[in-house]
Amino acid sequence: MKAVFLDVTTLGNDVDLTPIERVTGGMVKHAATSPGDVLERIRGFDTVLVNKVVLAREHIEQCPELKTIAVVATGLNNVDLKAAKDYGIRVLNVTNYGRSTVAQHTMALMLALATRLLDYDRDVRAGRWGKSDMFCLMNHPILELEGRTLGIIGYGDLGQGVAERAKAFGMKILLGARPGQAAGEVDGYSRIPLDELLPQADVLSLHCLLTEETRHLIGARELQLMKPDALLINTSRGGLVDEQALADALRNGVIGGAGFDVLTEEPPRNGNPLLIDGIPNLIVTPHSAWASREARQRIVEITAHNLASAS
Repeated sequence: MKAVFLDVTTLGNDVDLTPIERVTGGMVKHAATSPGDVLERIRGFDTVLVNKVVLAREHIEQCPELKTIAVVATGLNNVDLKAAKDYGIRVLNVTNYGRSTVAQHTMALMLALATRLLDYDRDVRAGRWGKSDMFCLMNHPILELEGRTLGIIGYGDLGQGVAERAKAFGMKILLGARPGQAAGEVDGYSRIPLDELLPQADVLSLHCLLTEETRHLIGARELQLMKPDALLINTSRGGLVDEQALADALRNGVIGGAGFDVLTEEPPRNGNPLLIDGIPNLIVTPHSAWASREARQRIVEITAHNLASAS
């Protein structure tokens, strides 16, 4: 196996790549690869590993030696899958590596929003507690999660992990049917059409892949269907939500808050509607939900297993 990893630093510098190096017999590693360098760097290799580097048809069709593309992540939107199929190239990805860390981050966002944690922290640091005429501050409404309904769209490994943890908080779980997905019952939870789920959900958590069918799954119309104190959590893909519509909805009190770990453009070099100051009860984290060392090491190990199985 002659392998090259185009963006190895995306896994961090604290993971052990030995499992992949052992399977590949060693590999060429690049810290990062710009779009203009992709073709030159993959020529002559039969196996290409990428995390976020884009492999387009123009790259695939000019590399007859290429046999395997290993995406060291779950999402496949950076690979032209049609071109890979046309040229008989296997595309491997990594699933079931981040259940604990992504579910933990999802719950952290949910809890921080429900308790208005950041708002109260800012108040204390601004001296408002010290000026209070009583022993505490109660100037931000707190949402108690027990007995509330959590709607989950995307009930794969990550959605299941979130459901387990939310159930421990005493929440009721409902699943939302994605476009083209049948309603019914899954693991004892009801899966209902999205338009039926949205008015019932106190918290809506997204865990589905970004496809043409799910792009802007939540837009202005869907936000209007939600409760005025509902929370929207997205630790999946930025394009699932119309970000301008969400910013407007938060400013106008259409919903109660949102916690996002993902944006449409990452990193957001050209700005983003959700990064403008003054949007109430919004938390944005830098696509870090997946990034515990344990999860990143699992990515390495699963990638090595995938490559070994495919060889």
